[in-house]
Amino acid sequence: MSERRLLASGDVLAHRYELQDLVNEKLGSTTWRAHDQVLNRNVGIEMLSSSDPRADHFLQAARESTSVTDPRFLRVLDLIEDEQHHHLVVREWARAFPLDQLLAQSPLPNRRAATVIAEVAEALSHAHEHGVYHRRLTPHQVLLKQSGAVRVVGLGVTTALSPVGRQDSLADLQAYEQLDVQAIGKLLYACLTSRWPGAHVDGLNAAPTEHGRLLRPRQVRAGVSRDVDTTCDRILGTPPRNHATPLRKAADIARTLRLSGEDDDLHDDQPSLASMSSPDLLRLDPVIVPEGPPPGLEPPRRRPKAYEPAPPTTLERGKLRARRAAKGDRGLVLLGIVGALVIASVLAFLVGRSTNDDKGGDPIEQTSPLRVLPIQRAGDFDPQGDDTSENPEEARLAIDDKLSTGWQTSKYLGSPEMGGLKDGVGIVLDLGGPREVDSLRVRLAGEPTSFSIYASSSTAANAPTTLRGLRRVAVLNDAGTDATVSLESGILTRYVVVWLRSLPEVDDDGFRGEIREVVIRGRS
Repeated sequence: MSERRLLASGDVLAHRYELQDLVNEKLGSTTWRAHDQVLNRNVGIEMLSSSDPRADHFLQAARESTSVTDPRFLRVLDLIEDEQHHHLVVREWARAFPLDQLLAQSPLPNRRAATVIAEVAEALSHAHEHGVYHRRLTPHQVLLKQSGAVRVVGLGVTTALSPVGRQDSLADLQAYEQLDVQAIGKLLYACLTSRWPGAHVDGLNAAPTEHGRLLRPRQVRAGVSRDVDTTCDRILGTPPRNHATPLRKAADIARTLRLSGEDDDLHDDQPSLASMSSPDLLRLDPVIVPEGPPPGLEPPRRRPKAYEPAPPTTLERGKLRARRAAKGDRGLVLLGIVGALVIASVLAFLVGRSTNDDKGGDPIEQTSPLRVLPIQRAGDFDPQGDDTSENPEEARLAIDDKLSTGWQTSKYLGSPEMGGLKDGVGIVLDLGGPREVDSLRVRLAGEPTSFSIYASSSTAANAPTTLRGLRRVAVLNDAGTDATVSLESGILTRYVVVWLRSLPEVDDDGFRGEIREVVIRGRS
């Protein structure tokens, strides 16, 4: 039995998910950003040790969360049991900004805050209808994409990692729903003030209170809309001010926020708090009017009230003098001079082109043409093998210009993925120095064969012995016997690795791959 070890960046799980970045660790579980090598996309992986008493509940809760189909939650893509001593939940990965990072710079404008929280409330309302609760909603669990779309992460994680054997009663489920509703109100408060009611959360300072009662957003920051301020108080107020009806359902919060708008005038109807001594109050902060990209994605920076414009540059002063000189009769003179210069330039161009045509000269080629790059040496590449070697004496046959010979892998039994013994095997090709590689033509024996292309850095002095430090530049699945792979432009490398990941079947339950010829095209 192999000795158990901690998972690390670069490990491949389930023969397809390559771990890349550790995102966080909480409640005994870990979350990673990983790369799906089969579908060539990023995914998020939550994992829990399979020996943890909560492991089965962890998978079951993730399975139940799939009933929530709202696109604002990151979908569960795969459930894997006991992979390298861990249970895995594979989810979508969103390229987005956590809300707490934006609020650390500036609060959101009224309309943007209402829109974001309405999206969150609608998503949680859908989850509550299916009996699924978040129970840990904070600004870090809300993501904003560049397009302005809202995503919510962490749905059901707290439930999945709850103590073993606990059975939730009806009262517990009602309490979970109200916990989510209160969290929505706190999110709205944080969007308006960059403060979190009750405590320091996700890097945000605690919201100020007066005589034990939470101050309303309009009392903390100038410019907050009355509509949104009232909605926030109807969620968090105990009870709400002015006998307003409390909001106790996520769907009601979403509907109310969708109807909220900006005040026509932001006349302050709250008592002045400027004289209070608490340093938490922001009544004298300037109102920020957003410009440019959608509010909340790139919050505007605060600027001094008085800001003199920069003096004109030399170019701007020259343009101003030219405009002044172009007035009156002098403008006609200048126009005539400019016209004469244009005509002279056109005539000079035509005469020069005619001279070049007479001489029969060709234009100078700015870039060298593509050509077949000579391969100085070929070697076997088996970093995960017991002896790190696989038929090294045959590697040169993959570059001998003969389709009748080639480099073969060993024969693997039971699975085309190297019998489950390793992730792949291949050959490394030495171009003799840095070359710009454009494409590869790989001639194979048998089909289908799945392979990847890796490239070293242009400064590499020695042939690689592991995949670490190599850049994957192409992936081809289920290729035939003649495969051409085009690479992105500008790849400068000395060593190229052809890495076989899945082999063709050669007899009953036996699999072997063969590279008969590799041709590399590029520029020297």
